[in-house]
Amino acid sequence: MIRAVLDCNVVVSAILSPKGIPAKILTALEAEQFQLLLSEPILEEIGRVLHYGKIAKRHRWSEEKLLAFLEDLAHLASLTLGKLKLVVIKDDPQDDRYLECAIEGDAEYVVSGDQHLLNLKEYKGIQILTPRAFLEVLREQMKS
Repeated sequence: MIRAVLDCNVVVSAILSPKGIPAKILTALEAEQFQLLLSEPILEEIGRVLHYGKIAKRHRWSEEKLLAFLEDLAHLASLTLGKLKLVVIKDDPQDDRYLECAIEGDAEYVVSGDQHLLNLKEYKGIQILTPRAFLEVLREQMKS
């Protein structure tokens, strides 16, 4: 099964645009079409961003619904240990958490809309794809 790390921006986009490509990726996750890898720092970032005023105003979720979503996400994912520390993305060191999680979890893909990550294209054999490109990978997998 494909193992992938989703950037916070992909998860938040899926919530804000339920018909968009990131939402289709979450639907594929729920259908067990790939294995999500998460670390505590990534889960914390998702929770923090979902609480931002302008984001919360758009999703309009109650605190209970938000916490249930984070719990469900953690339940669907394989949590990595979060012990590996990398220094790869000098312009935005926070993005290194996605590469750390991917290496610890033996991922094949990091899915992101973040240019700092996308500019790498790949890191140590891990492909870094846009949500659209990753959805295409999932579609190809379903055909075979």
